[in-house]
Amino acid sequence: MNRLLVFVLPAALALAGAAPARGEELPAKYQEAVTKGLDWLARQQFPDGHWEAQGGQYPVAMTALGGMAFLMEGSTLREGKYQVPIRKAVDWYLRRSQPNGLLGNPASNMEGGRYMYGHGYALMFLACVYGEEDDPDRRHKLEDVLTRAVQFTGRSQSSTGGWNYISGADTGNDAGHEGSVTIVQVQSVRAARNAGIVVPKEIIDKSYKYLREATDASGGVQYQLGGGGATGPLTAQAIACLFSAGQYDDPYVKKWLTFCQRTIPVDRSGVDRFGHYEYTHYYYAQVAYMLGEDGFARLFPTSSPSERLTWSKYKANVFDSLVSRQGADGGWTSGYIGTVYSTCCFLSILQLDKAALPLYQR
Repeated sequence: MNRLLVFVLPAALALAGAAPARGEELPAKYQEAVTKGLDWLARQQFPDGHWEAQGGQYPVAMTALGGMAFLMEGSTLREGKYQVPIRKAVDWYLRRSQPNGLLGNPASNMEGGRYMYGHGYALMFLACVYGEEDDPDRRHKLEDVLTRAVQFTGRSQSSTGGWNYISGADTGNDAGHEGSVTIVQVQSVRAARNAGIVVPKEIIDKSYKYLREATDASGGVQYQLGGGGATGPLTAQAIACLFSAGQYDDPYVKKWLTFCQRTIPVDRSGVDRFGHYEYTHYYYAQVAYMLGEDGFARLFPTSSPSERLTWSKYKANVFDSLVSRQGADGGWTSGYIGTVYSTCCFLSILQLDKAALPLYQR
């Protein structure tokens, strides 16, 4: 019998210094940007319930990121301004769930070559809406979809403990792996476990081992085991992953934080001065938020105040910069993936203080 994954909540509460945060009202200038962005995003949803990136790419992942942006506003399947877009997105996934548990369509040119990304984000989104479904038949269907999705994730994990763009069970490559795909899967099964879905502990144990082994001498997480070079985006993603699981005291968190401080600029002029900055800040903002005002000091008690990463310092440096980049229509245009992607990332960052989702609460 598989053991259930047990996360250590006391460690999370000890670092945050209190019970999980209650949601906060956003300052007017940020709330205005958020409302414009969410309204823009709602207009981009296709009639069947999905969103997509530039050129029709990545519909499974984009639909999850869009749905998460609305959930972070506080809307749910049952109520709220954005209830309808959320429900339409859920229905779209329910129609695309495969018998083997995969969330998506591996035969699609827009999904097939990288379907584990979409599967992971979709699992995370559906897990976050599951608790609000009060229709017994739909709830039972969601539970079945989530259970099979977690099982698919488990079967797709390679012998290294990581995941690749597509399942090793489909390619025959049992050792295939890639860092960012791996971390998406770990955070998604955390969300599933939060929702009460059975998650075998072995999945998490192997994935944490993978992340530690992927850490090079510089203290950062590499693209792949044994090579590829450590990067700030991957390392920020790894920290967010462990924080969302309550793993604040892991010694690798300190290594990763030190690396990120050297490689991820958070000054107002440097927010977008590096590649994949949308993706990077999507995760690094989670890290800063979960650290709060005292978390960094508790991890590094001898550090000086000027070098500590705090949520207030992060917001002061990043939020105004993001708002200044918002288009008049409400969307954010940047990067080759497109406006839907950038808008979802930045809306998620700006709404962390609302604490609407347990996955992102302190």
